[in-house]
Amino acid sequence: MLESIGTPWLWGTFAAITLAVLALDLFVLGGNRAGRMSLRSAAGWSVVWIALASAFGAGLWVYLDASAGRAIANARTLEFFTGYLMEKALAVDNVFVWIMLFAHFAVPAEYQRRVLLWGVLCAIVLRAIMIGAGAWLIGQFSWVLYLFGAFLIYTGIKMALAHDAAPDLENQPLLVWLRKHLRMTPELHGERFFVRRDGLLYATPLLLVLALVEFSDVVFAVDSIPAIFAITLDPFIVLTSNVFAIMGLRAMYFLLAGVHERFHLLKYGLAIVLAFVGAKMLLVEWLHVPVALSLGFVAVALAGAAVASVLIPPPGPKAARQG
Repeated sequence: MLESIGTPWLWGTFAAITLAVLALDLFVLGGNRAGRMSLRSAAGWSVVWIALASAFGAGLWVYLDASAGRAIANARTLEFFTGYLMEKALAVDNVFVWIMLFAHFAVPAEYQRRVLLWGVLCAIVLRAIMIGAGAWLIGQFSWVLYLFGAFLIYTGIKMALAHDAAPDLENQPLLVWLRKHLRMTPELHGERFFVRRDGLLYATPLLLVLALVEFSDVVFAVDSIPAIFAITLDPFIVLTSNVFAIMGLRAMYFLLAGVHERFHLLKYGLAIVLAFVGAKMLLVEWLHVPVALSLGFVAVALAGAAVASVLIPPPGPKAARQG
């Protein structure tokens, strides 16, 4: 069993904050209703989610400083913010996949919001299950950390070498299976996932999009969860940093939807981050990398990739003009 700062009081406080924020978004601010989210609104909500995570981190520091001492408070709070930044960064690739899915299925912007709402809610549950399983595995078999490290290095190399060609979604196994086993309507029906026709229940293409959104989150969680375990082995810090990052994904999506092509080199920054944390896991017995250094490395790698994307134009448009 891994050691954790997560007392029943801390877990209860975190659960209460999460449920209160989600309820506020759903029932007061209209997050469960169809409608476009403007770029200005997405930017505002992104600031809100970041501020909420920062407030939680600050509150965590105050609590730990009083109950466990300044050293523990500094260490765990730094781990929280490092995990949060890493999850935010790795989620960018997930957001790009969502943009591709909505474009492929021609989902209007006003219906995307509901898909992402359910996607985020399900992602929180799935992450909790996967983090619990990962913590149990590490607690029982410490050598699993080396497997995680090797996998992250492999994933980073694969990401850096991957081509940007769009995947063949129509032949995606999950999509093929769902279409084979569900009665489907050929067209969208507003923001509904199911409709009734002649007394029979039919799924709409929007349900397929939701299924693929969830599947993509599981795939990316296989990278992001081991990456955060490279920063901290405390399940409370791993889960809270994940959940706070996930809750802001919807706003991040609408913020990046119109500008994602400008960050064509970001995948190389993410690949460097994955390779770095993988190497950190493999060398943990011989080399201790301070969490502050890890946080700085992640920030510099991502900022460098973003700046390079702005300074170096993508090759596609230039090649097209020459043709």
